[in-house]
Amino acid sequence: MKKIILISTGGTIAMRFDQEKQGLVPAVSGAELIEAVPELSAELPLEVVEFSNIPSPHMTPSRMLALAKEIDRLAEDDTVLGFVITHGTDTVEETAYLLDLTLTTTKPVCLTAAMRSGGETSADGPKNILTAVRTASDKAASEMGVLVVMNEEIHSARSVTKTHSANPHAFTSPAWGPLGYADEDRIVWRARPFKREHIKADTLVEDVYLVKMATGQDDLLLKYLIEQRVSGIVVEGFGRGNIPPACRQALIDAVKANIPVVLTTRVHAGRVLPVYGYEGGAADLAKYGIILAGDLTAQQARLKLMCALPNAKTLDEVKAYFDNE
Repeated sequence: MKKIILISTGGTIAMRFDQEKQGLVPAVSGAELIEAVPELSAELPLEVVEFSNIPSPHMTPSRMLALAKEIDRLAEDDTVLGFVITHGTDTVEETAYLLDLTLTTTKPVCLTAAMRSGGETSADGPKNILTAVRTASDKAASEMGVLVVMNEEIHSARSVTKTHSANPHAFTSPAWGPLGYADEDRIVWRARPFKREHIKADTLVEDVYLVKMATGQDDLLLKYLIEQRVSGIVVEGFGRGNIPPACRQALIDAVKANIPVVLTTRVHAGRVLPVYGYEGGAADLAKYGIILAGDLTAQQARLKLMCALPNAKTLDEVKAYFDNE
């Protein structure tokens, strides 16, 4: 008989209020999460794998890659139909994107989470788990890549982001909208991802740093990263991919030092594009080898660069990973 594997990693969905610490802390196992959703008995059999029980900010790219390898290993079992990953909301979009980049299995993988712990009024975790299991069981899910299932909506790992710090309807896909939703009787699909990219990643290069631009920002942080000979820099710029002029020379110097620099935008939708030729504009920066990341978010570009670096020997080879964005 086919089964769904639920892999628990931690997050608010697996937390309880601790009186001594006066806050939520990891306390709930994957098996206990399932026990809180009696409706799961009507779905496919579930097998629980306890991968970790950590707060979402404690997730790291190396843990994400280890999770990808564990999923691929478990997917070799022909009785496994798909996977549900319970996760923290703060970083679930990053884990989903890295899994989407590096997994080799085409079996459905649905990440879900909770904005409210199990002890709070109207906890959303149980419904989110039920919806994720139903989605992972749907025959069309294998064509959709890695998914994030929250608040009865189904989002692509490529487009989803957290847009509210507390509201249960925190997860949206600003540019494209959800792929579908879970109704009472079935999963309703209304779109599908245009592409799914795969990067073979046996290891990651983790010393890739993200620098966010703000008005009047200088090059202090960028100069320090160059001095430290980091492996890569991702810059979150303005609009079409533009930066304050005081940062321009440092980015050029980084490329001269053979440090890949990837330029993204802080805007929720739209691409970085070489439109502006003034000093610090994307057209100006591209002339010096700064890589334009298309419509990837800064956090996605950082993870992609981490995955690409072990496979790329030159800056041109690194750039090739971003040319189709």
